[in-house]
Amino acid sequence: MILVFKHFFYRNYVGLSLWPFIILKEGALRKDDVLINHERIHLKQQRELFIIPFYILYISEWLLRTVLYLDSYRAYQNISFEREAYANEDDMEYIFRRKAYSFLNYLTR
Repeated sequence: MILVFKHFFYRNYVGLSLWPFIILKEGALRKDDVLINHERIHLKQQRELFIIPFYILYISEWLLRTVLYLDSYRAYQNISFEREAYANEDDMEYIFRRKAYSFLNYLTR
């Protein structure tokens, strides 16, 4: 289910996934297939980790990388979950053939 909340986002962020919703900054973004696919990859990651552990790992990895890079945005870009989603967001078939725990392949890239 896709929801739109215009005032929910910080800076350049335009979408996020909070199981089971995709939340967008603007209604027009519903037509952005790449963005929607990116968020669907996150929904798949969340489901395979039983939701709460996903958020714990996501935040933990972001905090660790923020300390390592001393830059919270660079840390965000290098979270394994984000790396997987960005690397495959253009492939509309990816979520159908994606193997479980594929984000692990992006931990050290």
